[in-house]
Amino acid sequence: MREPVTILGNYLSPYVRKVLVCLQLKGIDYRIDPFAPFIGDETFSRLSPLRRIPVLIDGDFVLNDSTVICEYLEDLQPTPALYPAAPRDRARARWLEEFADSRLGEVIVWRMFYQLGVKRYLFNETPDEEVVRKAREEELPEALDYLEAQLPAQGFLFGEVGAADIAIAAFFRNAAFVRYQIDAALWPRTAAFVERALALPAFRALAAFEEKTLRTPVAQQREVLIELGAPVTANTLGNIAPRRGIMKVE
Repeated sequence: MREPVTILGNYLSPYVRKVLVCLQLKGIDYRIDPFAPFIGDETFSRLSPLRRIPVLIDGDFVLNDSTVICEYLEDLQPTPALYPAAPRDRARARWLEEFADSRLGEVIVWRMFYQLGVKRYLFNETPDEEVVRKAREEELPEALDYLEAQLPAQGFLFGEVGAADIAIAAFFRNAAFVRYQIDAALWPRTAAFVERALALPAFRALAAFEEKTLRTPVAQQREVLIELGAPVTANTLGNIAPRRGIMKVE
């Protein structure tokens, strides 16, 4: 029996959520150091040169980037498959995963969740309301228009749930944290798709940890998650005063 892998990253991150759902679906045990990248120490900086999460540690092997990690998990444990076999389907799945990670990441994470959550509660700064307004009223609707033309009316993109489905749904979980719900009258396929995905047991298993993290001060999150039964590591790399990463955010 293999040792659990270690994941560095907070339960509120959609990129971490994507990896944790993939681990759950593949039946791979993990331990998590559930800190935000903004409080990662110098060891974290060495393991994650961009100071981003998630990071996967498998023995002496360290891997960055949620997509790279999910592809590693696919190679490590091929069943159940989270990427389709046909070359064109596989390429399209990778594109839609990238669209989620890049465009939904820009709009939902950095221009909504970061502004209304991280910036306010971690850095004690006032959100830029114009950035938030533009994201909600202009940029996210454009992304939803695109997704509405790509997503199936029933089921998932390539049959069973896969990495692309997981990536898309993971970001709308963060949108809900800042009180954004997809308008089912305007984007019925996307609204139903996200609802189906988030109802999966692998997503639902994380919900209690996410909700508790959202409502707990940073300094107390590890203790509260341990009490809740989360598979938390014995030690943490998230032990410094909050500081911004090296990547540009708005």
